[in-house]
Amino acid sequence: MRLSILFLFTFATLVAAQDPIVPKDAELEKLFTGIMLTEGVAVAPDGQVYFSDITFSHQSTLDNGQIHAGHIWRYDPTSGKTSIFRSPSGMSNGIKFDANGDMIVCEGADYGGRRITRTDMKTGMSYIVAGMYEGRKLNSPNDVTIDLKGRLYFSDPRYLGHETIDQPVMGVYRVDPDGSITRIISDAGKPNGVCISPDQKTLYVVSNANGATGFERLGTADDAKGPVAIAAPLRKGHMALMAYDLDKDGEATYRETLVDYYPEDGPDGLIVDSAGNLVVAERSEKRPGIAIYSPAGKELGFIETPTPTNVGFGRGKNASLLYITAGADLYRIRLNTTGYQLPAAKQKRK
Repeated sequence: MRLSILFLFTFATLVAAQDPIVPKDAELEKLFTGIMLTEGVAVAPDGQVYFSDITFSHQSTLDNGQIHAGHIWRYDPTSGKTSIFRSPSGMSNGIKFDANGDMIVCEGADYGGRRITRTDMKTGMSYIVAGMYEGRKLNSPNDVTIDLKGRLYFSDPRYLGHETIDQPVMGVYRVDPDGSITRIISDAGKPNGVCISPDQKTLYVVSNANGATGFERLGTADDAKGPVAIAAPLRKGHMALMAYDLDKDGEATYRETLVDYYPEDGPDGLIVDSAGNLVVAERSEKRPGIAIYSPAGKELGFIETPTPTNVGFGRGKNASLLYITAGADLYRIRLNTTGYQLPAAKQKRK
């Protein structure tokens, strides 16, 4: 019996070693090129792929003086065609789908909505979920994640935009089903990507503290490589992937830093697979790409890409397809793991 158990254990270990999460022959496929900066890719229950195109106002001005107002694109995996789903987008960034199949969108600053909206995908009507906290506008909602009780958790940093900054801290907030909003994290530095573990016990938060709240207003000059900043060098802050304990009431307590990236840039968006591993869009200049970590922070795989912003898994038979936004582009690659998605609600909300 002991020999049999030892054999099975050894065999399983060998299979695992030969079957990495990122297949050796996996190829990164470019699907589409947008306007400025793709972000927030998420796959709807029907398999359609939605993603933001953040059109920085200082870079997307047309010859006639008009400025792109931000867009949400929809990619159809069956036809391979991409079309505009919504424009203007409110300068949408992070996108997720809740258990009812409704689209939850983080709208940022720079002529954006600075709010969280929910769109009923059957009627097309949109509703404001969160737009103010303590009577003041949010900074610039960036990313959102949803728990099994239907509570939303979103980050609220500020990276660019001419608008006033009305919140005293760049925090993480929870929106309860009754509409109440609570700031649950104030010590994350400059929170960006957020994600809840499949067991609902951990809230992962990324900090990418780049040292500016309006990088587009620092001034630029042209050289052989294109526009470069001429302002004094910025002092980067907290660049990390952190884990917070999440209790049954949706309260978060800092637990540990899984990866400290400083002095390199921190990550952007992140998601989890069905086994609870983290899939993280890392923006380091030395090694940009998608890193895969165990819940303990051990690197399990890496996909080299152009500097990425976010990731999202497919569904159903395509649950192992990973969609990636990077630069102005949308990519995909097939992995040896499947993505975690919220279970569908038993009955659609009226």
